[in-house]
Amino acid sequence: MVCPVTVIVPAYNEADCIADTVNSLLAQTLTPQEIIVVDDGSTDNTADICRALGVTVIAPPENTGSKAGAQNYALSQVDTKYTLAIDADTTLKSDALEKLFSAMDDPEVVAACGFVIPQHVNTLWERGRYVEYLMAFTFYKEVQEYYEKPLISSGCFSLFRTEYLQKIKGWSLRTMAEDMDLTWTAYQLGKKVRFIPSAICYPIEPHNFNFMHKQLKRWAHGFIQNVRLHWKGILQVPFLRSIVTVMCWDASIASIFYLSLIPLLAVTVSPVFLLGYIIDLPMVLVPTLLKAYSRGETWKALSSIPAFMVLRVVNSAIFLQALFNELVLKKTLTTYEKGH
Repeated sequence: MVCPVTVIVPAYNEADCIADTVNSLLAQTLTPQEIIVVDDGSTDNTADICRALGVTVIAPPENTGSKAGAQNYALSQVDTKYTLAIDADTTLKSDALEKLFSAMDDPEVVAACGFVIPQHVNTLWERGRYVEYLMAFTFYKEVQEYYEKPLISSGCFSLFRTEYLQKIKGWSLRTMAEDMDLTWTAYQLGKKVRFIPSAICYPIEPHNFNFMHKQLKRWAHGFIQNVRLHWKGILQVPFLRSIVTVMCWDASIASIFYLSLIPLLAVTVSPVFLLGYIIDLPMVLVPTLLKAYSRGETWKALSSIPAFMVLRVVNSAIFLQALFNELVLKKTLTTYEKGH
């Protein structure tokens, strides 16, 4: 069955993975009306691969400089009621679009996102992200959905009403986290965003420290930029106000405790303070292992917990550096770097 959805796939040098992404779109139980791949200045054969698969390929006159820029270039060519945005390195479960499409039965819903699971879980960084996603999408995202306020309609896989995208002039270039910007804007306009856990996508996550650092840096700066941009509007949305406040606390004050105070107390007072590093481990383990068990991946999750602890330390350090650069040095990140 063909549905009134145009898929936008921004792509820059994605020859190694773009075929898997396009094939997963072509194999959906709901067939999108059109698939547009934006070849954003690739120097490999990304465009040729996509043309051979029979999808539309368009190319801006020059590289747009960001995923948002590439998506906006394609948006002007969309004439369907709905638009699906998906990263070029992300594959979908065969019924993902159908599951996501069900959220649009409510006319107030302007965006919907699904469950995210890393495509590869091999390296330390991929394992850390695997646990992070299992925990976040099983617990935090479900709580946010209960209050009808998912914090982000995930940039790697989200369905939108085209009318909404056109109204806000597409994906904003004013922050490094255009998906967060788009979601918070929706709430301030009185619109709804949904999280559909049965709509599953599989992105390729950073496999080494270099790529992970780029991605975490972009996410950290993007979050700070969005808080600075939207803080007045956030105050008017009760649950969003609460969750953003908690996130600001956790990412800043809690990170300082985690990276500085705990080791200082362990050295100067007692090693017992090192327990502070694992005191919240049950909160991580319970949702992670419940979801892993349902997927038949209990051992994979258990063996990946140490990697998550490493990723959490790295993430804390990168966020504090971003906070210092954005708010103290006034050095706003404006250059988009790929995280894979």
